[in-house]
Amino acid sequence: MMDRRAFMTLAGAAGAAPLAGLNTIAHAEAEGVREFYELRRYQVDTEAQKAGLLAFLRHAAIPALNRIAIEPVGVFQPAEELSPVYVLLPHRSLDSVATMTQRLSADEEFMSKGADFLNAPAASPAYARVESSLLMAFTGMPRLEVPSKAATRVFQLRTYESPSVVTGQKKIEMFNTAELAIFRNVGLNAVFFGEALVGEKMPNLTYMLAFDSMDEQKAAWKRFGADPDWQQLRAMPEYADKEILCGITNLSLLPVEGSQL
Repeated sequence: MMDRRAFMTLAGAAGAAPLAGLNTIAHAEAEGVREFYELRRYQVDTEAQKAGLLAFLRHAAIPALNRIAIEPVGVFQPAEELSPVYVLLPHRSLDSVATMTQRLSADEEFMSKGADFLNAPAASPAYARVESSLLMAFTGMPRLEVPSKAATRVFQLRTYESPSVVTGQKKIEMFNTAELAIFRNVGLNAVFFGEALVGEKMPNLTYMLAFDSMDEQKAAWKRFGADPDWQQLRAMPEYADKEILCGITNLSLLPVEGSQL
């Protein structure tokens, strides 16, 4: 079990991180330490729209994104519902985010293979709408990790909303200093952890977990709930859910054919 004094020393160091202010993002990008993630949500109204979107992503978009060093690209769908389709785009820098559309537009193969989707008329749109969030990787997990490629793999996408910027940073501190290690120890296999820079319901953080099967997912969460280090951590008043969280969204997702995660 972790020593409380050692933990609080780490927590104090992490708590000072926000004092770096605007230099934090610039340093992360300049040093190439922390990735950035665009998480897209494509709303589709019909099976035909969804089929067209998935074909576009698999045959045109993902190969083109890989050619401009955006990889691995994850594409996920709800286990039972039609919509939305989630697309995870890992970026090595903010410049990659800002220039992605222009670089893709200059890719002749992409424009050719994706022509039907990209030029869909207003009378027959390729999708209803697309929404997007921009996330910055945690210092405790600066880069995306590719999970097992088991055919039965399942994913969880979880978003934690906080009532203020300060409490949001406190939850991030909690993960960076202790909770991420507990996740690893009990088999909660993280794909990424990200702090929302742009998006809805801010401030918030979002993370994704991957499991070989639904049974393994249930078993890992059971181990987590019983873990003594987690029990000690959650008992600290400064990390009480009622103090630092005001909403949790939990989604179960499956990878689609062609997803690189």
